[in-house]
Amino acid sequence: MKKLIFALLFLAAFALNAQNTPPKNWFNLDPVKDSVNGVSTEKALEYLKGRKSKKVLVAVIDSGIDIEHEDLRDVVWTNEDEIPGNGIDDDNNGFVDDIHGWNFIGGKDGRNVGKDTYELTREYKRLKEKYEGKSAEDIAKSQKEEFEYWQKIKADFEKTYNESNQQVLIMNSVNSQLKRYNKLFEAYLLDDEITFEDLSKINSTDQVISRGKEVLSQIYGMTDSSLSVDTLIYLIDQDIERASEDTKFAYSLDFDPREIVGDDPTKLDEVGYGNNDVIGKGTDNFHGTHVSGIIAAVRGNGIGIDGVADNVEIMAIRAVPDGDERDKDVANAIRYAVDNGAQIVNMSFGKSYSPNSEYVFEAIEYAAKKGVLLIHAAGNSAENIDEANNYPNDKFGRKKDWPNWIEVGASSWGSENNYVGVFSNYGKKTVDVFAPGVAIYSLAPGNEYQDAQGTSMAAPVTTGVAALLLSYFPELSAEQVKDILMKSVRGIDVKVNQPGTGEEVKFSSLSVSGGIINAYEAVKLAESMKLKGKK
Repeated sequence: MKKLIFALLFLAAFALNAQNTPPKNWFNLDPVKDSVNGVSTEKALEYLKGRKSKKVLVAVIDSGIDIEHEDLRDVVWTNEDEIPGNGIDDDNNGFVDDIHGWNFIGGKDGRNVGKDTYELTREYKRLKEKYEGKSAEDIAKSQKEEFEYWQKIKADFEKTYNESNQQVLIMNSVNSQLKRYNKLFEAYLLDDEITFEDLSKINSTDQVISRGKEVLSQIYGMTDSSLSVDTLIYLIDQDIERASEDTKFAYSLDFDPREIVGDDPTKLDEVGYGNNDVIGKGTDNFHGTHVSGIIAAVRGNGIGIDGVADNVEIMAIRAVPDGDERDKDVANAIRYAVDNGAQIVNMSFGKSYSPNSEYVFEAIEYAAKKGVLLIHAAGNSAENIDEANNYPNDKFGRKKDWPNWIEVGASSWGSENNYVGVFSNYGKKTVDVFAPGVAIYSLAPGNEYQDAQGTSMAAPVTTGVAALLLSYFPELSAEQVKDILMKSVRGIDVKVNQPGTGEEVKFSSLSVSGGIINAYEAVKLAESMKLKGKK
């Protein structure tokens, strides 16, 4: 479930990071040379200059990817064993015309799932039919465990649903005040854009003006004085829209888009359902496009941005709707990536409930046996996921860590001791590393470019560095790549505000490695292993 946090918290996070804008390519820059906490991509590539590299295939499991984007189309994977458009499964892999990947949330008639419910909603609906109105005395011993699970689901669903509705009411009230007094002060000051500085200069005995100044000052006290009132209105409008859609779709017991796919939801290992529209036409594919650009946007072409990896192809796999991804699709997407040659899989998604987690775990273990590295975003709920659920994850229900799994939190560029994304999940046992995930400039659909932030951006930065290593050191195993990335992090020996609590803690306490991914140090470590003959 994409946890909804009250809009003003998002505004505060936005404001915090807007105070000092970093360079657009800061995530590729060097901490010493450029004074930002990037991953030293440019320094690493300069060190590797003149050496041979091997193309690395990276699968991106996401919301869809604009594979026609000007800065991405030249690095999109093409299945050479498949003849485009002939309606035949030429390579006998179970997927017809999978030219650039596969769409697990599309239908044979060309329609695509855009929005879906939360897994919490689906579980609530499933169990409600069995247990609503029943007490523990009504339940057979064999159903006791599931009944207790239902009680947890019921409490969680009702709490979050009610909170969502309440937040919409609060946000609408705040937004109404913002809009009302914005118009008032635009007329009063004869200005098209009202700022906190404008308000601070007002000294009036008029009760309406005084009240307006007081209300806007209170709102600024919860956000940041560097933002104009127009910007505050824009941001809260976005959150109101999101919260309203949650009520309409994500928490709806009647909404079920799965009929579009036309599969058998109970048949987890079903092969061939979906379609080959990896763009996801008619849906929002911003997220997958942005993620792919961070990894692989063509370097040195003079347009857009430079991705982290310099010799890479992107396999597009669509399995993540606007809502919660389904376990069946996640597991089958991983297997598709592995079976079709991907060496690394980027997974910038997650949820709090996973009813078929074992099927996902089996797919992850399948990838481990095949030597495929999986890189996963830790989530944006500002929680300690040593304790809170965040699926898929290698700490829940597992006896030991997966050697091919990297869990990534989001770091910031370091201005004014701002080292951690205020939204980022963390965990000394669960989150392996941190990587840049704040104000990341990358691709947007339709040959556009845009900033975005989240652990969803930190994961592909890490994926890009992993691809860089495999490209120049192809003999490395997935386990070795993980080991190198963990051991070559740049440690930050400072105290930071722990996401969610604001408590001052050491940065090193937020992850297993205690540091931020660094491509240059990773390359040097990989090189030393090669020179020593370690394989």
